[in-house]
Amino acid sequence: MIYLDNNATTPVDPEVYDAVFSSLKRDIGNPSSSHAAGLRARETIARGRAQVAELIGCGPEEIVFTSGGTESNNLSILGTALRQEKGHIITSAIEHPSVLNACRHLESLGYSVTYAPADADGFVSVDAIRKAVRRDTLLITVMHANNETGVIQPVAEIGGIAQEQAIAFHTDAAQSVGKMPFSVSDAPVSLMTLVSHKFYGPKGIGALYVRKETPLTPILFGAGHEQGLRPGTENVAGIVGMGKACQIALRDMKLRISHTRGLRDLLFSVLKEKIPGVSLNGHAAHRLPNTLSIRFPGIRALDLIERLKDSVAASAGSACHAGRDVPSAVLKAMGLTDDDALSSVRLSVGKDNTEEEVREAAGIISLAAAALGSGQ
Repeated sequence: MIYLDNNATTPVDPEVYDAVFSSLKRDIGNPSSSHAAGLRARETIARGRAQVAELIGCGPEEIVFTSGGTESNNLSILGTALRQEKGHIITSAIEHPSVLNACRHLESLGYSVTYAPADADGFVSVDAIRKAVRRDTLLITVMHANNETGVIQPVAEIGGIAQEQAIAFHTDAAQSVGKMPFSVSDAPVSLMTLVSHKFYGPKGIGALYVRKETPLTPILFGAGHEQGLRPGTENVAGIVGMGKACQIALRDMKLRISHTRGLRDLLFSVLKEKIPGVSLNGHAAHRLPNTLSIRFPGIRALDLIERLKDSVAASAGSACHAGRDVPSAVLKAMGLTDDDALSSVRLSVGKDNTEEEVREAAGIISLAAAALGSGQ
């Protein structure tokens, strides 16, 4: 299989695998224990925390480890809102379900939520966010890069609005960190979600950047792990893997960007040559270097994915909605019709893909699309 679904998850880097495996053998102690094995595990976590912090340019004490993006997003949103009995949150219509559903849960509790629209290029409206600010607005949460289109959002401007109004600002950077340079100095963020398995680290481990003095309350209850914000014995081997993935991403960032951008553009170029009418979803330039969201006129994306499932790994929109033949909420928010949204496929290349693979995949996809288009 040619793997072109790297926005869903990435293969574990061999260096990361070796680091995780070594940790599983070596770090046998509970990090909360005071004996030698426990202290060794605690020191291992400290190294991993420092590696994560270095990638985004913050202090190690500002990193809280979680189980992944969904938990980090929920901790940010619920952990900010539930400090007050009610209030107002601003988000966008193109967020990941872990953000949208957390906001909908708050609405069920009596909070107010504004969902800012996106334009045809996939950008969240900064003006709409500015106009939505109220006296009781307690949080703005907007993703850094969209998981379906790859479009990079104007988080520096949005964060500036939040900063001016003394409102907490959270950005879900699950899809961008590790794929492109992004640090806490690039936007005035209070909280930022990081996800290991989106950049060649293990699944089941993530992190939340919590800027110093940002008020946050835990949403899980137990002992005082992770500065009292995330109880439970730490996933030591996962932290090792995430730390190593961050270290490698920092080292190889320029190479990864040029490599994936070249493959992405080649893939689109060949598909356009072979398939009449194929077109891009989202802005052509301001997007992740690896992401290609395209629509195939007259073809249902799920039918195409079914044809490709043994030869090319791709997805119809977000992996979080796999198998559902409903129009993508992200693409609908950008103004696409139901038919155009249902004909859209996300192809996301990775550091391990080759030009030969991309050309072969384009050929396989074009043959499958032709067969579906002719009713075969």
